[in-house]
Amino acid sequence: MPGSGKTFVSRQICSQLNAAHVQADRIRAELFEKPTYSNDENHIVNSLMTYMSGEFLSAGMSVVFDTNVMRLSQRRSLRNMALKLGAEPVLLWLQIDPDSAFQRATNRDRRKHDDKYAQEIDPATFRELLSGMQNPEMTERYVVLSGKHVFNMQKNAIMRHLMEKRLIQLDVHAVKTGRPGLINLIPNPGAGRVDMNRRNINIQ
Repeated sequence: MPGSGKTFVSRQICSQLNAAHVQADRIRAELFEKPTYSNDENHIVNSLMTYMSGEFLSAGMSVVFDTNVMRLSQRRSLRNMALKLGAEPVLLWLQIDPDSAFQRATNRDRRKHDDKYAQEIDPATFRELLSGMQNPEMTERYVVLSGKHVFNMQKNAIMRHLMEKRLIQLDVHAVKTGRPGLINLIPNPGAGRVDMNRRNINIQ
């Protein structure tokens, strides 16, 4: 749920694994000056995230897909994409009580990296998001993380799962490889916002 710590965990784990961080909030902020979170806008953001993730996976790069995948159908689609490209999907479920999540989500510090692009949340929006969530089913094979634990505890749970699945080696921290960013796919904020009327990208 909003405020559970998804972006914080995503950013940290990407640093540990040299993975690409595909972040919904940042992409939305780069594309839309005043996000509305409409269905059409969500479709564009999700389509771009899926495209970027597919490109990274095709190149053999691990990806952290940082967004609310609240519906079973969304998670199924992402798993199918990963498996089609020869990647092993791992679902992380950050659990936290609603009161704590709401307090976090409504008290963002925009000076902090992980809060900079986050959605403005009011009580009605928070309740609406929670009402649309479908918790993972046992068949989805997920890793449960506490949204209140420090990152070292969260990291240990993630790394243990990845090692049990033989997806990483014990010396993963010694790996020093280049990690792609969004610079080639998302416009540079310092260069000014993109004129969407002149884009030649058509997402259907």
